[in-house]
Amino acid sequence: MDIKEIQELIKFVAKSGVSEVEIESKGFKINIKTPPYKRGLVGGPEVQIVQAVPQAVQMAAPAIAAAPVAQAAPAAEAPAKAAPAKAEANYESVNSPMIGTFYRSPSPEKPPFVSVGDEVKKGDVICIIEAMKLFNEIESEVSGRIVKVLVDDANPVEYDQPLFLIEPH
Repeated sequence: MDIKEIQELIKFVAKSGVSEVEIESKGFKINIKTPPYKRGLVGGPEVQIVQAVPQAVQMAAPAIAAAPVAQAAPAAEAPAKAAPAKAEANYESVNSPMIGTFYRSPSPEKPPFVSVGDEVKKGDVICIIEAMKLFNEIESEVSGRIVKVLVDDANPVEYDQPLFLIEPH
Protein backbone atom coordinates (compact mmCIF):
# COMPACT_ATOMS: atom_id res chain seq x y z
CA MET A 1 0.00 0.00 0.00
CA ASP A 2 1.53 3.32 -1.02
CA ILE A 3 1.13 6.78 0.49
CA LYS A 4 -1.57 7.83 -1.99
CA GLU A 5 -3.71 4.79 -1.11
CA ILE A 6 -3.30 5.48 2.64
CA GLN A 7 -4.37 9.11 2.16
CA GLU A 8 -7.44 8.03 0.19
CA LEU A 9 -8.33 5.47 2.88
CA ILE A 10 -8.07 8.12 5.62
CA LYS A 11 -10.31 10.49 3.64
CA PHE A 12 -12.83 7.70 3.04
CA VAL A 13 -13.00 6.83 6.76
CA ALA A 14 -13.38 10.50 7.72
CA LYS A 15 -16.25 11.07 5.26
CA SER A 16 -18.05 7.74 5.55
CA GLY A 17 -18.75 7.69 9.28
CA VAL A 18 -17.15 4.24 9.67
CA SER A 19 -15.87 3.90 13.22
CA GLU A 20 -12.91 1.58 12.56
CA VAL A 21 -11.01 0.06 9.62
CA GLU A 22 -8.11 -2.38 9.94
CA ILE A 23 -6.09 -3.67 7.00
CA GLU A 24 -3.18 -6.07 7.16
CA SER A 25 -0.93 -6.68 4.17
CA LYS A 26 2.63 -7.73 3.39
CA GLY A 27 4.98 -5.94 5.76
CA PHE A 28 2.53 -3.67 7.55
CA LYS A 29 -0.77 -3.27 9.33
CA ILE A 30 -2.92 -0.11 9.31
CA ASN A 31 -5.67 0.64 11.84
CA ILE A 32 -7.86 3.75 11.47
CA LYS A 33 -10.28 4.62 14.27
CA THR A 34 -12.68 7.55 14.38
CA PRO A 35 -13.40 8.70 17.95
CA PRO A 36 -17.02 9.44 18.91
CA TYR A 37 -18.48 12.91 18.53
CA LYS A 38 -17.42 14.90 21.61
CA ARG A 39 -18.51 18.28 22.99
CA GLY A 40 -19.49 19.78 19.66
CA LEU A 41 -16.12 19.09 18.00
CA VAL A 42 -15.78 16.65 15.17
CA GLY A 43 -13.08 14.11 15.95
CA GLY A 44 -10.80 13.04 13.15
CA PRO A 45 -9.47 9.60 12.46
CA GLU A 46 -6.63 8.29 14.58
CA VAL A 47 -4.26 6.33 12.38
CA GLN A 48 -1.67 3.77 13.41
CA ILE A 49 0.60 2.12 10.88
CA VAL A 50 2.80 -0.71 12.05
CA GLN A 51 5.44 -1.91 9.60
CA ALA A 52 6.78 -5.41 10.09
CA VAL A 53 10.48 -4.69 9.75
CA PRO A 54 13.12 -5.71 12.32
CA GLN A 55 11.47 -3.32 14.79
CA ALA A 56 7.84 -2.20 14.85
CA VAL A 57 7.51 1.36 13.56
CA GLN A 58 4.52 3.57 14.38
CA MET A 59 3.73 6.84 12.66
CA ALA A 60 0.74 9.08 12.18
CA ALA A 61 -0.55 9.04 8.64
CA PRO A 62 -1.54 12.75 8.60
CA ALA A 63 2.22 13.38 8.33
CA ILE A 64 1.86 12.57 4.66
CA ALA A 65 -0.32 15.59 3.92
CA ALA A 66 1.75 18.04 5.97
CA ALA A 67 5.08 17.99 4.14
CA PRO A 68 5.48 21.82 4.12
CA VAL A 69 5.10 21.88 7.92
CA ALA A 70 7.87 19.31 8.31
CA GLN A 71 10.41 21.66 6.72
CA ALA A 72 9.72 24.52 9.14
CA ALA A 73 9.40 22.49 12.33
CA PRO A 74 12.87 20.94 12.95
CA ALA A 75 14.35 24.22 14.24
CA ALA A 76 11.41 24.74 16.59
CA GLU A 77 11.34 21.10 17.64
CA ALA A 78 14.93 20.93 18.93
CA PRO A 79 14.45 23.34 21.87
CA ALA A 80 11.14 21.71 22.78
CA LYS A 81 12.75 18.30 23.10
CA ALA A 82 15.75 19.64 25.03
CA ALA A 83 13.60 21.18 27.80
CA PRO A 84 11.76 17.99 28.83
CA ALA A 85 15.00 15.99 28.89
CA LYS A 86 16.19 17.82 32.01
CA ALA A 87 12.94 17.32 33.93
CA GLU A 88 12.03 13.92 32.54
CA ALA A 89 12.82 12.13 35.81
CA ASN A 90 10.09 14.00 37.72
CA TYR A 91 7.55 14.77 34.99
CA GLU A 92 5.58 12.90 32.36
CA SER A 93 5.35 14.47 28.94
CA VAL A 94 2.22 14.35 26.81
CA ASN A 95 3.35 13.96 23.20
CA SER A 96 1.57 14.73 19.98
CA PRO A 97 0.04 11.61 18.38
CA MET A 98 0.14 13.26 14.93
CA ILE A 99 1.42 16.11 12.81
CA GLY A 100 -0.85 19.13 12.74
CA THR A 101 -1.60 22.51 14.29
CA PHE A 102 -1.75 22.75 18.10
CA TYR A 103 -4.60 24.66 19.75
CA ARG A 104 -4.98 25.20 23.49
CA SER A 105 -8.71 26.07 23.35
CA PRO A 106 -11.78 24.83 21.45
CA SER A 107 -12.16 28.22 19.72
CA PRO A 108 -10.42 31.63 19.83
CA GLU A 109 -13.04 33.19 22.11
CA LYS A 110 -13.03 30.34 24.66
CA PRO A 111 -10.50 29.79 27.48
CA PRO A 112 -7.74 27.15 27.15
CA PHE A 113 -8.56 23.56 28.08
CA VAL A 114 -5.74 23.62 30.67
CA SER A 115 -3.19 26.09 32.02
CA VAL A 116 -0.03 25.74 34.10
CA GLY A 117 -0.99 24.65 37.62
CA ASP A 118 -4.26 22.97 36.61
CA GLU A 119 -5.00 19.48 37.87
CA VAL A 120 -5.93 16.94 35.17
CA LYS A 121 -7.15 13.36 35.27
CA LYS A 122 -6.29 10.65 32.80
CA GLY A 123 -8.65 11.08 29.84
CA ASP A 124 -9.27 14.84 30.30
CA VAL A 125 -9.07 16.83 27.04
CA ILE A 126 -6.01 19.09 27.26
CA CYS A 127 -5.72 20.46 23.70
CA ILE A 128 -6.74 20.05 20.05
CA ILE A 129 -4.58 19.17 17.07
CA GLU A 130 -5.93 20.06 13.66
CA ALA A 131 -4.83 17.66 10.93
CA MET A 132 -6.27 17.57 7.43
CA LYS A 133 -9.11 19.96 8.40
CA LEU A 134 -10.15 17.64 11.25
CA PHE A 135 -9.97 18.72 14.90
CA ASN A 136 -8.68 15.92 17.14
CA GLU A 137 -9.12 16.23 20.90
CA ILE A 138 -5.95 15.15 22.72
CA GLU A 139 -6.49 13.59 26.13
CA SER A 140 -4.12 13.44 29.07
CA GLU A 141 -2.38 10.10 29.43
CA VAL A 142 -1.73 10.62 33.16
CA SER A 143 -3.34 12.25 36.18
CA GLY A 144 -1.44 15.13 37.73
CA ARG A 145 -0.65 18.84 37.62
CA ILE A 146 0.27 20.75 34.43
CA VAL A 147 3.81 22.03 34.97
CA LYS A 148 4.60 23.49 31.55
CA VAL A 149 3.01 24.05 28.15
CA LEU A 150 5.77 23.37 25.62
CA VAL A 151 4.05 24.61 22.44
CA ASP A 152 2.55 28.02 21.64
CA ASP A 153 -1.06 28.19 20.50
CA ALA A 154 -1.69 27.80 16.74
CA ASN A 155 1.84 26.48 16.06
CA PRO A 156 2.64 23.39 13.99
CA VAL A 157 3.64 20.22 15.85
CA GLU A 158 5.42 17.06 14.74
CA TYR A 159 4.54 13.47 15.50
CA ASP A 160 5.69 12.54 19.05
CA GLN A 161 6.68 16.14 19.88
CA PRO A 162 6.23 16.91 23.61
CA LEU A 163 3.24 19.23 24.20
CA PHE A 164 2.90 19.38 28.01
CA LEU A 165 4.85 18.40 31.11
CA ILE A 166 2.71 16.89 33.87
CA GLU A 167 3.76 16.19 37.45
CA PRO A 168 2.01 12.87 38.11
CA HIS A 169 0.15 12.17 41.35
